[in-house]
Amino acid sequence: MCQLPMSRREWLKLASMFTVAGAAPLLSSLNARAASDPNAPVRIGYLPITDATPLLVAHNNGYFDAAGIAAEKPTLLRSWAQLVEAFLSGQVNVVHLLSPMTVWARYGSQAPAKVVAWNHVNGSGLTVAPSIAKLGDLGGKTVAVPFWYSIHNLVLQDMLRSQGLVPVLKKTDALKPNEVNLIVMSPSDMPPALASGQIAGFIVAEPFNAAAEGLKIGKVLRFTGDVWKSHACCVVFMHEQDLSGRAAWSQKVVDAIVKAQVWTREHPAEAAQVLSKEGKNHYTPHTPQVLTRVLAPSPDEAGRYLADRAIVHADWHEKRIDFQPYPFPSYTEELVKRMKTTQVEGNAQFLAKLDPAFVARDLVDDRFVKNSIAAVGGMKTFGLPEGFARSESIVV
Repeated sequence: MCQLPMSRREWLKLASMFTVAGAAPLLSSLNARAASDPNAPVRIGYLPITDATPLLVAHNNGYFDAAGIAAEKPTLLRSWAQLVEAFLSGQVNVVHLLSPMTVWARYGSQAPAKVVAWNHVNGSGLTVAPSIAKLGDLGGKTVAVPFWYSIHNLVLQDMLRSQGLVPVLKKTDALKPNEVNLIVMSPSDMPPALASGQIAGFIVAEPFNAAAEGLKIGKVLRFTGDVWKSHACCVVFMHEQDLSGRAAWSQKVVDAIVKAQVWTREHPAEAAQVLSKEGKNHYTPHTPQVLTRVLAPSPDEAGRYLADRAIVHADWHEKRIDFQPYPFPSYTEELVKRMKTTQVEGNAQFLAKLDPAFVARDLVDDRFVKNSIAAVGGMKTFGLPEGFARSESIVV
């Protein structure tokens, strides 16, 4: 059954966590846990989306064990609020978070945590009802995003403004023809909401776009990786106390995640099986078929997406989802710049004070991932030139 968008209570709970006062009791719990269990095993928290792939593959393939560190079975959580609460309180110590959410966590609540790697690139799309032929057709309609602090909300608002449309939040009266109402909705609720006509579209991580296609209730209007080339969606977030106090342990954690990314790139169909409800660990409720459509798509699909203009930049040669771990500073800088002009619900005053170059240095700790990349053969292993700099390509 289709549920209503994220409840006001859940949003307020999460918003409270990302304030200094709201985070305080959770961080106190984190410190207490660290003191009582200084050698805690890897405790992964995740949502059942493809963003979690490297964390789950690393566990499934025994990469943590092979590195000599203990790892518990990953904990599946049902909402961003649950995931953030579990992380800030120390119940889990390795998570994937939406990249804009990490900015909010560190500078909105002063959470002592850092990005240590990217989890994946691309892997998201704007899916719409069959009657929607172009972006302009969304005028006067409602579109769902998974969270205000998400690359999805940021890219969608850029796309809408490029067509002269005005994003509005929680609009209750009649929409003007040039307005698009944005609401936050759990990813699993998006396909049924689209099918019932509650929304005209949604922009979210996979495999929910692929699921809507398979059910023939929607179509991908544009892949986000065709707007912002090789953008990060979710990133790996870890506690600073582990990065500084357990540096050798942290290095092994990142090593395992990077090895999992390499394996996934080389075995995409097998990765779909691992993640599926039919895999031995039942990590997600998704079928191997829908996950295969994302991780190992049929070659003939590219032609269809080009014809439909879901892919405009064929020369970018972007995969539907791909994996490379290095957190490019240019991306973080551009992300912060664009967050400043993206509408979100709640208090976002902290953004005005942020210097993008400072955030790129302060939010990210790339010491470990650089070592991990070198250990697997360098950036060429991920189909990239050597070096840790790039220019951002964003063409709406």
